[in-house]
Amino acid sequence: MDNASKYIADGKAVLGMELGSTRIKAVLIGEDFSVLAAGSHEWANELKDGVWTYPLEAVWAGVQDAYKKMAAGVKKEYGVTLTKIRAAGFSAMMHGYLVFGKDGKQLVPFRTWRNTSTGRAAEQLSQAFSFNIPQRWSIAHLYQAALDGEKHVKDVSYMTTLAGYVHWKLTGIKTVGTGEASGMFPLDCRINDYDADMLEKFDALIKARGPFTQFRIKDILPKVSCAGANAGTLTKEGALLLDPSGNLMPGALLCPPEGDAGTGMVATNSVAQKTGNVSAGTSVFAMLVLDKPLKKVYPEIDIVATPDGMPVAMVHCNTCTSDINAWAGLFNEVIKAAGADIPQGKLMILLFTASLSGDADCGGLMNYNYFSGEPVTGLSEGRPLFARKPDAAFTLANFMKTQLYSALATLRIGMEILKPENIGIANICGHGGFFKTKEAGQRAMAAAVNAPVTVMENAGEGGAWGIALLAAYAADSGGESLPGFLNSRVFKNAKASVIKPRKSDTESFDRFMERYKAGLKAERAAAECL
Repeated sequence: MDNASKYIADGKAVLGMELGSTRIKAVLIGEDFSVLAAGSHEWANELKDGVWTYPLEAVWAGVQDAYKKMAAGVKKEYGVTLTKIRAAGFSAMMHGYLVFGKDGKQLVPFRTWRNTSTGRAAEQLSQAFSFNIPQRWSIAHLYQAALDGEKHVKDVSYMTTLAGYVHWKLTGIKTVGTGEASGMFPLDCRINDYDADMLEKFDALIKARGPFTQFRIKDILPKVSCAGANAGTLTKEGALLLDPSGNLMPGALLCPPEGDAGTGMVATNSVAQKTGNVSAGTSVFAMLVLDKPLKKVYPEIDIVATPDGMPVAMVHCNTCTSDINAWAGLFNEVIKAAGADIPQGKLMILLFTASLSGDADCGGLMNYNYFSGEPVTGLSEGRPLFARKPDAAFTLANFMKTQLYSALATLRIGMEILKPENIGIANICGHGGFFKTKEAGQRAMAAAVNAPVTVMENAGEGGAWGIALLAAYAADSGGESLPGFLNSRVFKNAKASVIKPRKSDTESFDRFMERYKAGLKAERAAAECL
């Protein structure tokens, strides 16, 4: 305790913050990379005029609240007022569309990764580039706006992501990390920069749109910065924006801002070739680090990069735990109506644990958890849908097992697409809220991917811890590679549990998937009719 107090007082601790879809979390890490203090802020996206968005005012209110709670934890636990930090990093949900004019003012509301209105742009760009451009990517949003003749396009001076925006306001530097950049525009991983040939092709496409010829795409994209780089320092204005109390001093080194995929890879030590991880929370995605290019282009598979520039095959699904959270909220209402009270965390443990005793066929129940469109299964809109036959075994155990399987079903479909590639990843490391309950989420994931699933002791810390590690790496890498830094210094004595797929579980999941795929017609009909 005394050592930690002195470490913090001497300004040596490192800050990491991630703006997730439902929670903004701040963590402060110490000399051994463990979390000294944490704070969080709950928030939610808004569906406004048909667009999933977060107002920028909510961004700063959440950032300040999470930091304030973390700093209060430092004061309470260690008796130290947090005034100085050695380094910091900021991460957020990837992709999306944040554009600003020459005066620095936002041109249109933030369009998040969850929007699936860019199908025409994604298809045309994918064809022009011979490279898959998903609907979530920033470049797809920009080109769709041009296709739709949106007037603001000609005024775009800067386009970035949520993490890039926060970093810009705290440092004055317009940059993003390699992994984050790879979800904006295709990268050439040989040089860790945007693909020059595709930049030229995009400029030709945008010029053909007529009035949208005021910029070259390279000029409005943020600079690409590789892991370990000094991406600026916290300015006086930035320190006050982060900590309005005025206690925090400027000057901390900031690492390149990264997306939640990149921080997830770091937090699970999955940045080396032939390693893989699954992040499971509001969305779910698998990141498989490649040792050779894929044989073909798959419209369902993103090619992105690790924070240090290694190519990654990404299977991204828009929805994972949102439906589970919604049902948990309903159950909580019932509990409160009965005059009882169960903390949300305990309730989630009870529900997840119940799934372990579900029937092999989930009692004949079926669920589709789509809150939004899902490109992997070709849906442009989603409708959460639960169904059962009159004679189904409608029990809590079967209901929750169905919910967990449904949360992973689209990921399974995406992983099946990659089978011919023989990528050869023998183990998947899982992190995120889906794995907080011991065994339940891990067993379901092992059944879904038919591979051992490792969950580390710190899996619940997720991306905020991952970006803190990247900040520590930028401050003191000692010339070591990122995989070497993680292996030799961070995860050397890491505790983890491994669950191998059980034959009964994989057979159960396979049976579920047969019914799930057959029932997708009902989900499509729901999206059309409801």
